[in-house]
Amino acid sequence: MKINGYVFLIKNDLTLEKVSKINPSIIFIPHWSHILQPEIYENYKCIVFHMTDLPFGRGGSPLQNLIERGHSETIISAIKVEEGLDTGDVYLKHPLSLEGTAEDIFMRASGIIEKMIMEIINNNPIPKKQEGEVVVFKRRKPEQSNVENLDNINQLYDFIRMLDCEGYPNAFIETKHFKIEFNKASQNTNHTLNANVRITKK
Repeated sequence: MKINGYVFLIKNDLTLEKVSKINPSIIFIPHWSHILQPEIYENYKCIVFHMTDLPFGRGGSPLQNLIERGHSETIISAIKVEEGLDTGDVYLKHPLSLEGTAEDIFMRASGIIEKMIMEIINNNPIPKKQEGEVVVFKRRKPEQSNVENLDNINQLYDFIRMLDCEGYPNAFIETKHFKIEFNKASQNTNHTLNANVRITKK
């Protein structure tokens, strides 16, 4: 799809054959949870956006790992794609609030990333090596969305909201016969919260 001179590709289009027909000067990858093939980033300038202040938070599920660790804000890092996972040189960094649901945060991040893309296009910044202590995040597994071991309302609220986005397994708890999923949480006090509930027969 081409809009205002920009070409938008889906995951299956990111092959050397298809990209070579476009021959882009830069490939921007706003939200990506897959490994980009070397034949792409070795032949084209590829920039990915990662939701941590790299090198802190390399790896998977950055949003959930940040909120679970108690962070209320983060940094979006625009980095060069290379062989190592989130190890590339940094073009730009921009702050991002972690308030609201995962969907709220991703929508907010999309606006920021759009501005970062335009800044890179207009200013052509020179990427710099990552500096600081390396902290690696592990990608979350679906079974980690179970809330059965949480013991306070603040934790439960953060847990529900950090998983409240399309493509993520909602926070849940299970009984012998039912799976009970939660979203749209709102916190009333330190002792109560409200949330939408979906109950599925197992």
